[in-house]
Amino acid sequence: MSIYEGIWVPLVTPFNQGKPDLDKVQQLATQLIAAGIHGLVVCGTTGEAATLTENEQGQLLSAVLEVAKNSCPVLMGISGSDTRLLAEKVRAYTNQHLQGFLLSAPSYLRPSQEGVRLHFETIARATEKDIVLYNVPARTGVNIDLSTVIALEKQTNIVAIKESSGNLTQMMGLVNCSHLKVLCGDDGMLMDTLSMGGQGAISAAAHVQPHLFVQLLALMRTEHYPEAQALFTELQPLIRLLFSESNPAPVKAALALQGLIQEELRLPLTAMSLTGKIKLANELERLANLSLPVKAKTLSIPASGQFRSLRIVR
Repeated sequence: MSIYEGIWVPLVTPFNQGKPDLDKVQQLATQLIAAGIHGLVVCGTTGEAATLTENEQGQLLSAVLEVAKNSCPVLMGISGSDTRLLAEKVRAYTNQHLQGFLLSAPSYLRPSQEGVRLHFETIARATEKDIVLYNVPARTGVNIDLSTVIALEKQTNIVAIKESSGNLTQMMGLVNCSHLKVLCGDDGMLMDTLSMGGQGAISAAAHVQPHLFVQLLALMRTEHYPEAQALFTELQPLIRLLFSESNPAPVKAALALQGLIQEELRLPLTAMSLTGKIKLANELERLANLSLPVKAKTLSIPASGQFRSLRIVR
């Protein structure tokens, strides 16, 4: 199993009285690793990176790297519109022991596909670390077309793509025509992505009950397709709730309900509505009592270069 397969989690940024809570992010990262997730992303969209200073971003990365060590690969989220500044930013992380960068298309400017290609190539040449492309046109205003992805494969350190366009045709094209590892970035399309041959997901929803997402992947990899579909059906109400309001407000609400972090966001983001939290609390209770619809068996799948044993019980 490649590093860029499996279930990755784009970490939320816990806050305490307006400041990043480094202890809480370390505790959260530790718990996710123990649950079997395969990689972590720091300062992605879910981490509210757009509201964090450069210093805060560096502190968060150092805190997560300290607990991840050699047990779990870590990507740093990089986004913005100025190609030169972003190239300088990745150079600044040269000495950090991270795996690479999750790099979104330039936002707001809506460049041509040639501009998108040159943007990624310029930043990739500024580092020897891995680059994972992040296609999220709803946020950036520009799609990374399949032809552009294929052209970018010539850059040897561009190794994977997080596909969040919500377009099944594009997802199928990536899986069938691209040599990059394809990771689902739209949790509602996770089952479709895995069924098409995608390698996994960078999943905000996997913050909550992460072991169930890891088990879903294990079921797919061991060809227990009906059981995987049954489990995904159980997860769908949670996924819908977690994206019923602006991400990461519902994810933070769920983690707060579980006592893992304080429910605090930075403006302009605001907390999940009371109505949403009531529904979310009910769903968390249901999942906590979930009896998975498969016979007791031990499934083994590779995780971060090693094999982990997952027990699924009736």
